[in-house]
Amino acid sequence: MKFFDITIMPLSGFGTPLKGDTIFGHFCWQACHDPSLLEGGLEKQIRLYKEKPFAIFSSAFPKIKTGSKEYYALKRPEIPWNILFHSKASRLEKLKKAKANKKKKWMLAEKNSIIDPVTTEFITENQINGITDQSDNKNFILKTSQQHNTINRLTNTTGKNLFAPYSKENFYYTPGALLSVFVLIDEDVTDISRILKGLGKIGLYGFGRDASTGLGKFKIVDHEEIVINHDANAFYSLAPCVPDMDNIEKVYSCVFTRFGKHGDYLACSRQPFKNPVIMADEASVFIIKGKRLNKPYIGKPVSGISKILPETIMQGYSPCLPIKLEQNI
Repeated sequence: MKFFDITIMPLSGFGTPLKGDTIFGHFCWQACHDPSLLEGGLEKQIRLYKEKPFAIFSSAFPKIKTGSKEYYALKRPEIPWNILFHSKASRLEKLKKAKANKKKKWMLAEKNSIIDPVTTEFITENQINGITDQSDNKNFILKTSQQHNTINRLTNTTGKNLFAPYSKENFYYTPGALLSVFVLIDEDVTDISRILKGLGKIGLYGFGRDASTGLGKFKIVDHEEIVINHDANAFYSLAPCVPDMDNIEKVYSCVFTRFGKHGDYLACSRQPFKNPVIMADEASVFIIKGKRLNKPYIGKPVSGISKILPETIMQGYSPCLPIKLEQNI
């Protein structure tokens, strides 16, 4: 499988986070309406997905350019602080730094390099803005509350219960922000041009909740192939996944529960909601048995999550990056 970095620019607010499993679901709907995106069509590739995934999407991460250098701002790995912030300082000095370290929820990663917690620079969300020369905005991601009304057509007003006013939380990226979505592609089934075509339509029509009201818009700015060296003893996940524990020795992760819902025309069906799935969130770290990964992704797909469409599957895979833990385990 080939590994690509697709750069996108948000054009509006979002109601749904850009996580890998949700991006995969949106792409599948695009393939449903446009069979040319996948060889043999979506139904065939869904049947083969457990043995041979045609595409695996990552979540979206900030992309930062400083001079001639380019970095990815990735979430801080979900590993214990005594491993992550390894130091020979005294216990008192470590306690003094603990509060500052707690706020450093991001790390800077260079292209084509193995993540090394000893040398990696950990930063706060505010520092992402400083690096991207957007210092007039306090946060890289701004969360706002959007008010909604449901009108009772009999009285032409709001009211109680179903007709009571309510609010939903949306979030906005700082103006001009660039995000990277990584994708692994099986070129026997599709290619980067068709992946870009599908993602381009998602960005045009809107991603996630309330796309019909203008949320979830983005445009594709650039793409490039990246060669990853998977010769490492541990791996960092770029999307929520369901680990295949038969091949994993140890896991450092934060639990993420996906309460899924069908999209497109099934969103208005009698049973639009899927069964919940417990996943290891992005930024999880996996130590592989034998200290070697024989494929560029981790996890397994999930089926049996829909009562109205039994063949529905969920991307339980995640692209991964190598991370060094030899000095810290």
